[in-house]
Amino acid sequence: MDDVTPMPGVTALPYRLVVKALETIAVFLMLCATGVVVLQVFCRYVLNASLPWPEEVAQFCFVWAVFLGMAVLTFRDRHIAISLFVQRLPARTQTAHHVFLRVMTVICCVILLVHGVDFMNRTMQVMPAIRVPLRYLFMAVPAGSAITLLLLTSPIRGLGGQSGVATLAAGIAGYFLLRQAGGLLPGDASSTAILMIVSMLLIFAELPIVFALILGSFAGLTPLPDLMMVTITQTMSGALNSFTLLAIPFFILAAAVMNAGGITGRIVDLAYHLVGHFRGGLAQANIVTSVMLAGVSGSSTADASATAKLMVPEMEKYGYSRSFSCALTAASSTLANMIPPGLGLIIYAALASVSVGALFVGTIVPGILTALALSVVVWIISVRKGYGANARRADRSARLRSFLLATPALCLPVMIVGGVRFGVFTATEAGAMAFVFSLLCGAFVYRGLTATNLSEAFRDAVEDTVAVAVIIAAASPFAWILTFEQTPQKIAEWLAALTGNRIYLLLLINLFLVFVGLFIEMIAAMVILVPILVPVVIAAGVDPLQFGIIIVMNLVIGALTPPLGVLVFTAARVGGAPSTAVFRAILPFILAQVAILLLVTMIPQITLLPIRMFGP
Repeated sequence: MDDVTPMPGVTALPYRLVVKALETIAVFLMLCATGVVVLQVFCRYVLNASLPWPEEVAQFCFVWAVFLGMAVLTFRDRHIAISLFVQRLPARTQTAHHVFLRVMTVICCVILLVHGVDFMNRTMQVMPAIRVPLRYLFMAVPAGSAITLLLLTSPIRGLGGQSGVATLAAGIAGYFLLRQAGGLLPGDASSTAILMIVSMLLIFAELPIVFALILGSFAGLTPLPDLMMVTITQTMSGALNSFTLLAIPFFILAAAVMNAGGITGRIVDLAYHLVGHFRGGLAQANIVTSVMLAGVSGSSTADASATAKLMVPEMEKYGYSRSFSCALTAASSTLANMIPPGLGLIIYAALASVSVGALFVGTIVPGILTALALSVVVWIISVRKGYGANARRADRSARLRSFLLATPALCLPVMIVGGVRFGVFTATEAGAMAFVFSLLCGAFVYRGLTATNLSEAFRDAVEDTVAVAVIIAAASPFAWILTFEQTPQKIAEWLAALTGNRIYLLLLINLFLVFVGLFIEMIAAMVILVPILVPVVIAAGVDPLQFGIIIVMNLVIGALTPPLGVLVFTAARVGGAPSTAVFRAILPFILAQVAILLLVTMIPQITLLPIRMFGP
């Protein structure tokens, strides 16, 4: 973790060497997964022959990359967590908190190791195409956990060389105590109640969300027979053994290579030449940039970081306040999840078992409406504050030149949406092809890629992928327990008794999701809530495609609100503005997005009509 002792000598060096080796292996496995999917597309359309094994090989590489990467993120303290109060505590209390987190993390890793080995030994099937025993796929969970435990023996800053070993022993003891505690609970104790209470308490105690979900699931299963414990590792492995979820690392890789290769700069230049002469021209260009980047990357965090780095200093140079510039960048970066190929849409499709292509088509109009609403807010604020009043219109030759330079990058979203819509390839294959296209453009068209920035892009992309994927995996046993106790059906009955009106139900869910978005990151919220809410809304007559777009729009708005506000913190950090000032400046943009969300909620035709006309 980041709290490894930075002492002189070699105390931390062996740990860092192990982490570096793990990171390299994870990057290699992720690139292998991408390569075999590209090979699958090549063989299908060039050689007119389909291979039976690429999907299984890609999934095998992905699962192993994620659980090896989990160890890397644990050592570097890079897992997604909510930061609320610990930074304000005295140094001694923060040290005690570090010890608490370390012990909880050890307990989680022991859970995954013990029950992962148990489940692996019970598995007798083989992967049908490559004829590899399935236990070797499931071995990734205990192997990654064992390596993480090894890294957790590293000393904690300020507590001496044996502090890591001491927390390891405390965590092992804590595991056995937790198992025994389940036998003390009443036989009719609700696993769902235990799960929710433990998980939420740990999340608000700032334990990384992935470990909070694992511990909550384990606590919920302790009253049940011991055999049920294998459910944790079984569902976690099964959740990632999905070809659809492979689209996540592929699009994240494409976004990272796009930023490293200079594609983002060309898109920004085109956006400025198109709308820079309007009132608030640079701010309008910021929005147009996000629209075009959204069709390439699908990652709001990646777009917020890239756009803030390029646009905020330029906007400040022309009189825009830095807080306003960062707020606009954060707000417009939400478009990456509202315009295809948004990662939120892909994750929802995998969780709700709906068509990714249909979601891609259905979200185009809401995404464009959101961009227009942000543009109106920019115009109003620019008029009031005098932003961008004297910008000149770019001449035709400058616009044409910038358009031609950006054309290769603009072909990418057309290829992605068109390819998925017309069945040329799946969303996962589209992500792999987007990565290859970005690689070729960055290397041979824009010539911005170097060995250094490309390797850095690969490492960043794999880290971002692992941070998302482990939460999806950890939320799988969470969802299994809810389903086992029929929690969605009970919630559906309660909501049906509360209101039988479809619109009122959706508005009530929107209020609930706004509250959830204040505290829980989008991906985590989706993997927890989608299995609960989708059966509820289907029973009420709501199309799951429309609801998918509603939940994604709602939760990305949550990424703009305190205390979590991931996109605000990202834009503020990269753009160099105080986060409190950015939160104040972003309020008008949040209101505009809420207005569009209400339109999409109350008028289903906004999403469903394009799907009926053009969707799969």
